[in-house]
Amino acid sequence: MDSMFVLPLSIIPLQTPALQSAKLIKNVRLRSAVELFSDVQTGSGQVDVESLPAMFGWPTEQIHPDLGILRRLALLPSYDVYSLRISLREHGIPVNDYAALKLSPEKAAELTRYMIMFTRPLMKMIYSGEDVHIDSYDDLLKLFRDPDIKKARQRLETMAQSLNIDIFDVPRFLEDYGDTFMSLSYFRHCLDRLEPYFTASVQALAPIRSHFQLKQNVNLMKTCDMVEEVINSISASISGRLEVFDKRTREMWENISQDEFRSVKGMIERYHVTIGAALCGLTVKMSSFAKMFPRPNSGGPIKRADFIMSEMVQGIDLIKDVEKQFTAQ
Repeated sequence: MDSMFVLPLSIIPLQTPALQSAKLIKNVRLRSAVELFSDVQTGSGQVDVESLPAMFGWPTEQIHPDLGILRRLALLPSYDVYSLRISLREHGIPVNDYAALKLSPEKAAELTRYMIMFTRPLMKMIYSGEDVHIDSYDDLLKLFRDPDIKKARQRLETMAQSLNIDIFDVPRFLEDYGDTFMSLSYFRHCLDRLEPYFTASVQALAPIRSHFQLKQNVNLMKTCDMVEEVINSISASISGRLEVFDKRTREMWENISQDEFRSVKGMIERYHVTIGAALCGLTVKMSSFAKMFPRPNSGGPIKRADFIMSEMVQGIDLIKDVEKQFTAQ
């Protein structure tokens, strides 16, 4: 559940047993496919959703329930947990357990450093000047559930009054809103991980552009420009939106109230699907390029040019369309 582009079908109530162990993935062309197996030796066994009736002998005179669900899942732009929470409900897609739509404890722990923008103001407000150490957001919530410092308890009561809630409801309140800020941390983490891949893929275009034979190919040159422009513009759009969220979060702490929390929470969640779609598309493209060319000297200009024209450019319009949504929202 930590992936942007992999959906374990075990969380979806499907009737076909063989699909329970399968995954729905976004391939390099950003098309959804059912992955029945994946192994280093055998590779990835992918099947198009529309090919499933013939594979499983589903009746042709009516749509099998599993096919109807998978068709809707295939249309979702991202499989990250935060986009899924919204998209699954919007499309009326059932889930075995909505509690499964959360990051793993390992990933949550990995995001602790990104949660500082949310946790630091909390610690300063309640535990300023006290020797308190936390390693995770859960540790922070434990402090708020049982504050054993008199001064901290007094400040916590003041905070509860500002939020217009009972002091005992503060941990539950923070847990709810903490999940929203965890999503912000997750998206920032995904973007940061992609940065070196952006640099490597753009640098890989230089030998193609300077190749004595390839530079004569006008269509290839235009495609290289387009790929570079999409990488730069969409990453800048995501980064810009995340900076807006950061700024709005800082302002929230200056005038803390339940309305302010709700306003910031709603603003962030309105962009979950858009940011998820953009990051999913970029992650798939960058991962595919890195897998094909793991080192700076891998492949050579001609092989890279072929990959760009045959794979990288396929589905890139979907990423470009997502960027338009940043200005439209």
